[in-house]
Amino acid sequence: MVDKNHPSLSVGAQCRLLSISRSSFYYELMGETAMNLDIMVVIDKQFFEKPFYGVQQMTWHLQNEGHVVNDKRIRRLMRLMPIYQRPDTRKPAKDHKTYPYLPGGLRVERPNQVWCADITYLPMRRGFLYLVAIMDWHTRKVLAWRISNTLEADFCVEALNEAVHKFGPPEIMNTDQGSQFTSFAWTDRLKRVGTRISMDGKGRCLDNIFIKRLWRSLKDECVYLHAWETGSQAKAGVGRWITFYNHQRPHAAHGGQPPAVSTSTQSKPISRCRP
Repeated sequence: MVDKNHPSLSVGAQCRLLSISRSSFYYELMGETAMNLDIMVVIDKQFFEKPFYGVQQMTWHLQNEGHVVNDKRIRRLMRLMPIYQRPDTRKPAKDHKTYPYLPGGLRVERPNQVWCADITYLPMRRGFLYLVAIMDWHTRKVLAWRISNTLEADFCVEALNEAVHKFGPPEIMNTDQGSQFTSFAWTDRLKRVGTRISMDGKGRCLDNIFIKRLWRSLKDECVYLHAWETGSQAKAGVGRWITFYNHQRPHAAHGGQPPAVSTSTQSKPISRCRP
């Protein structure tokens, strides 16, 4: 989203408008050792089994599995992985506004009533990437997605723009309190299309449970079965699985119908209360 050759705005001015630091625009993501990448995959898998594990519990788990690690290393690696809803790893950027959680107790009865978005970590053979997806809470359909090698907000906004262009704006958009979703670029786009902004409470990973289940299915059925070498391979693999998920994979919420096939008459209304 930042244009180095913009005729009137400097790189610094564009970064300020997008709520990102100038240094992060020029920053090149450093690679991790093969050992650390293997540990990150173990952390990623364990998260879906025990999402309440913090740094100390995850360190003990890895030590019990035979990994020689300490809590300092695990804390650093966990901060690289956008899967934890804890204040130290998913707090909003300084001066970014957060919003209340709106779907609690709401009866979701139709498409475009509530959307959700989230980011997850994609392990590669020699590194890792990040995936953002936007899902409709009623149909469970993935409306748009993007892959990035950084955690800046631009790839999230690109996915949002695609979803709004294809399906129209939702009444409510729910996310966590990550800096991508509290950024001006994200919140301003939602405000301009008249969408109410909702955010999970800190430490409440179940507030966005539907997209967390999507990540688990994607990881188990696709990501963990491959060792992608390049971003293009990851993009193609994720794209094939999401097409399968939307159009072929049976979903319990729709009596076995895939999300793209289901209609509002086939799906039961969802009553969302805080777990």
